[in-house]
Amino acid sequence: MSAPTFLENVVILTGASRGIGRALALLLAQQGAWLALAARDRANLEDVAQSCRQRGQAAGAKALALPTDVSDQDQCRRLVERTVEAYGRVDTLVNNAGITMWSRFDEMQSLQPLERIMQVNYLGCVYCTHAALPYLKQSQGRIVAVASLAGKAGVPLRSGYAASKHAMVGFFDSLRIELAPYGVSVTVILPDFVATETRQRAFGPDGEPLGKSPVQESQVMTAEESARRILEAMAVRQREQVQSLRGKLGQWVKLIAPGLVDRIARNAIQRGR
Repeated sequence: MSAPTFLENVVILTGASRGIGRALALLLAQQGAWLALAARDRANLEDVAQSCRQRGQAAGAKALALPTDVSDQDQCRRLVERTVEAYGRVDTLVNNAGITMWSRFDEMQSLQPLERIMQVNYLGCVYCTHAALPYLKQSQGRIVAVASLAGKAGVPLRSGYAASKHAMVGFFDSLRIELAPYGVSVTVILPDFVATETRQRAFGPDGEPLGKSPVQESQVMTAEESARRILEAMAVRQREQVQSLRGKLGQWVKLIAPGLVDRIARNAIQRGR
């Protein structure tokens, strides 16, 4: 029986303290990955790291909790340095950290939330990738970018978020071409709605967290299922993974009836699922 794909694979995973990041960390630990887990919430991050060590003990998993704000380039550089100090290399970088908004653009009382979203969702990926790239070239490793269907189409109430995810998709699609000669793969993940705490912390029109989710969380994909699909795409170095049938159909419909895609996006937001 062949060894798991990520056995002793050194993985940097951002946004690891909750949601998809936490679920993916646990799956990787079961395969015996050596994890460098990053997020701002130190307490939650330590809990995830401990859970990974327990879940992956039989497989030889390791897990470091490395509190990091990915919007700070120096912290991203230090994240990579500490990973290399601990494990000697970097094999996989999963850019998963992200924040969102839920407001009409013309109702935003300040544009600071949009700046923050771009700093975390887009520049955070840029900073982490730039710091890790020399090591990924050495290992002919993997880059995984957890973007969103909002990176392929406009979404009402989420203009700043969609803009940041469009930037992510464009950046990593370009980087894939540049890195092909080095054997470094780039996988872009495009989830639909996933049940996480992200939307509870989304910026509202006043710039404050919503406090409750506008989405029917029980009716959308679980974080565990999304993470399972991401792991499958990572394992085979898949170019792009669209995680819902709606998303797959939407990409084709957009070519011939873009107005219909706008209506689909509007209805999805109104229904909250």
